[in-house]
Amino acid sequence: MRNTSVRRFVVLGVLLVTAWWLVASASPVAQTPYYPPAGQWEHRTPAEVGMDAAKLAAAIEFMKAHETSQPRDFSSQEITFGQLLGSVPTERAATNGLIIRHGFIVGEFGDTTWPDPTYSVAKSMLSTVAAIALQREFIPNIDDPVVNVIKDGGYDSPHNRLVTWRHHLQQESEWDGEMWGKNANFLGKEAFGRGERKPRDIEAPGAHYEYNDVRINRFALSLLQLFKKPIPDVFRDEVMNPIGASNTWKWVPYANSYVTIDGKRMASVSGGTRWGGGVWINSYDMARFGLLWLRRGKWNDRQIVSEAYVKMATTPSPHGPDYGFLWWLNTTGKAWPESPTNTFEAQGSGGNVIFVDPTHDLVIVWRWSAGARQGFRQVVDAIVD
Repeated sequence: MRNTSVRRFVVLGVLLVTAWWLVASASPVAQTPYYPPAGQWEHRTPAEVGMDAAKLAAAIEFMKAHETSQPRDFSSQEITFGQLLGSVPTERAATNGLIIRHGFIVGEFGDTTWPDPTYSVAKSMLSTVAAIALQREFIPNIDDPVVNVIKDGGYDSPHNRLVTWRHHLQQESEWDGEMWGKNANFLGKEAFGRGERKPRDIEAPGAHYEYNDVRINRFALSLLQLFKKPIPDVFRDEVMNPIGASNTWKWVPYANSYVTIDGKRMASVSGGTRWGGGVWINSYDMARFGLLWLRRGKWNDRQIVSEAYVKMATTPSPHGPDYGFLWWLNTTGKAWPESPTNTFEAQGSGGNVIFVDPTHDLVIVWRWSAGARQGFRQVVDAIVD
């Protein structure tokens, strides 16, 4: 009897383990977070990641059919933004994108390997570089005045002395001055094209939100002064190489954005491609960057961006739109009414977008898009569990 009982116990144990393995392997949610190795990225069927195949296919067809009206030869660049300071490509790719669920590729269309300017998505990348500076204590406190550590003259005026790192990150610095031949007041059609603005009084730093690339370029120069190393090199070594990005992306400076630091001539980069230059990158590398932020700054066993910073960066300021540390937010539910309020995006002109949805463990990269809100809604609607 004793041997029979033992055998029954062993058989029962084997059955339970087998049942657990079958359930776990059939689950659409990965038991351990998946991080694509360099040069590789696993694909999954919609069913394997809890999505409806027909609805996802319809969403992709919608996205393929809705391309931005921005000319492929960049011929409207100066009319739209003003006199160029840096280069732009001779042509861009057609609309393309990737849909990532639970870390796996579940949808792809267009030429996702073409490195194109991503415009103001570069601002979210600058935010990531700022996170590294904060972690290394190059920035002692995010609410410190920048002038405490940056002594290049850019913050010497009584007004600019009040600008903090947080103000720059939330686009509320009201920094007053000129960078690389462009004034922060955005006055003048030749300099700013259709983007020129009407004169207004400058407010106290921290009191007013304004989307302003001159001030972002001042912020980028301040980060360069902190690291004393080109920002593209910092971004490559601290972020892009660890997440397995390709070597096809580049951060292109303006022709006149060079400074000398410790006797070395270095280029200061921009936070976009409004006046040329900026981050030129393919959709796969953008998706890796989005997945890093979806995973709250972690890649495999390395915490590249602290969770505390990710939380700060995705918390809105009391001024302006739903905006964090150079990331667009959905905290009020107004930006994307059909999506969870913890959704956030990196957005660039011409419809270059990284959509990050933590609730659904979802990243969508859509380049050169039109109708992004409806396209993303259709992808979310395809999720069944």
